[in-house]
Amino acid sequence: MPRRRSYDHYCATARTLDVVGDRWTLLIVRELLAGPRRYTDLHADLPGISTDVLAARLKDLEREELASRHRLPPPAPAVVYELTPQGQQLLPVLTALAEWGGPALVRKPTDAVRAHWYALPLLKPLTEAAGGYSGVIDVALDEGTFHLRLGGGPPPYGDGPGEQADVRMALTAVTCTALIEGKLSVAEGVKTGLVQVSGETNLANLLRRAPGGSPSRSE
Repeated sequence: MPRRRSYDHYCATARTLDVVGDRWTLLIVRELLAGPRRYTDLHADLPGISTDVLAARLKDLEREELASRHRLPPPAPAVVYELTPQGQQLLPVLTALAEWGGPALVRKPTDAVRAHWYALPLLKPLTEAAGGYSGVIDVALDEGTFHLRLGGGPPPYGDGPGEQADVRMALTAVTCTALIEGKLSVAEGVKTGLVQVSGETNLANLLRRAPGGSPSRSE
């Protein structure tokens, strides 16, 4: 798989695209932002990518020192890929792209979908709704469950429920998309029943609080 040639522009944007501008590269980074992943898991969660392209892109990320490969210790001695600290710095790039593309998020019948693909676009609206509180939020959709980590270190999200989550939110993919697009606030979703919030933590109580200061009943 030939490597993309440099743009040869003395420009920070061009240099960035020299490194991560190839097709699939940023989507691989999106998956690795959730933490260490096995090759087979990456391939399963990137429908449409060939094994040759995935292997080539991972080698590119390793060469650019954005990702590393290592073997986990027993009892699960699997080989995993994970982002380096420099690779983790791409988080705001991915969240900015997700925010920009959110209004164009129209689901087609042929679209593949994974629940955790909603995670990065949700980071901003949930962080704003949390008002500075940190914690782990489980987000349950019909398509599956993922968790977000607000105000903490990496990884910012992960597939499946979080360990000792502070809040559980249940909503549909349609409601989730409305939150991402800014057409619905978390408070409005809770007030109308489109977003169900469970938990007895300060973060849960804050997210349940509707405009005007009166908490809505949790599930």
